[in-house]
Amino acid sequence: MSKKEERQRCSWASGDNKLMQQYHDKEWGVPLRDSRALWELLVLEGFQAGLSWSTILNKREAFREAFAKFDPKKVAAFKEKDIQRLLKNEGIIRSRAKIEAAITAAKIYCDMKKDGEEFSDFCWSFTKGKVLKGDGKTVLAETELSKQISKELKRRGFKFVGPVIVYAWMQAMGMVNDHSTKCFRR
Repeated sequence: MSKKEERQRCSWASGDNKLMQQYHDKEWGVPLRDSRALWELLVLEGFQAGLSWSTILNKREAFREAFAKFDPKKVAAFKEKDIQRLLKNEGIIRSRAKIEAAITAAKIYCDMKKDGEEFSDFCWSFTKGKVLKGDGKTVLAETELSKQISKELKRRGFKFVGPVIVYAWMQAMGMVNDHSTKCFRR
């Protein structure tokens, strides 16, 4: 067995799913400060609602192709014909509500930028730019902070941003280090 195979991971990434392992090892929990990438991740977390993250990972490249590489300006300009095109795309999650939420999120992102507010600065303002550290033992679904961020996102018009989705996003984007105590990434 090689060193890589001996590594202990968080339980959700310890199975045979190589894509989940790669995502865990290279992306999940790494502090992300790029505004566009943070927005993409938030949109994908919204699409994940009610589904498994592995479903989204398996479709992520199709999502990127379908949503113009998650260019917020391009997505904000999507019209009904684009929604119809996306509803026919078997490579993505074909939910009108989630597609419309992504388009709305792009418009909000663009409005924030136009008003001089970087999405990354907004996201990280809740922790003053610091990474929070979970205890590595407790698996939380939501926190007081995820409720606060969810409330602010909703106030701004974002959809599919409940506290559970927001907490998963906070973990994925590295705002919270929730790797287990036995995980090599901790």
